[in-house]
Amino acid sequence: MSEEIKPVKNYIFYDFVRITASPGLLVVRPKLVYESEKAKEKLRGGVLLISNHAGFFDPVHLMLSIRYRRHHFVCIKDFFEGSKLKRWLFRQFHCIPIDRDNFSMGSLRRITDELKAGHLVCMFPEGHVNGGENIAPFKSGMILLSLQSSCPIVPVYIRPPKNILHRLIVAVGEPVDIKALYGARPSLAQIDEAAEMLREKEEKLQQIVTFAIKTKQSPEVL
Repeated sequence: MSEEIKPVKNYIFYDFVRITASPGLLVVRPKLVYESEKAKEKLRGGVLLISNHAGFFDPVHLMLSIRYRRHHFVCIKDFFEGSKLKRWLFRQFHCIPIDRDNFSMGSLRRITDELKAGHLVCMFPEGHVNGGENIAPFKSGMILLSLQSSCPIVPVYIRPPKNILHRLIVAVGEPVDIKALYGARPSLAQIDEAAEMLREKEEKLQQIVTFAIKTKQSPEVL
């Protein structure tokens, strides 16, 4: 169970890997494009970062693209199972385990605690790796996390490099304040509406990336 996996209290191993992995920047050469001028502002305090899930290297791509923040990734608890080394590594990287089929209050509390502590928490609301062009429907759990923590949601779109000759391109959207839009107690219909609105924002970021590739520019607004 996710409640049994206690978080690590320091970032010694995390920061060591982040520093030694810096040469990876020369390989993926991340290029950031933005939805607007506001989206260019650095992410401060508690933020729930959501992204499409194009492949298994997405967490690495996000860490290399937004290098000035430590990332706390939400992942299924299955990743913590198996060898003790595997479990140790995921804990050292401050990953937050959840049961996809039975999202518990313990998982909700752990994630909201991280957000309230001013950390950057990353989620892939499609719920699975989706290498296709179409973005799958988003799970609505992120809306509850934003409401419980009073933290904004920042949508991000990843276009991973196809090979070493291609660059990693990441589009960053404006922060979305769910509580300001729907109040502290939105209805179930409004929660679903908010999830679909964020999915549509993800599609807009996808279009911005496509435009940037075709024109070799970095547009602020599509």
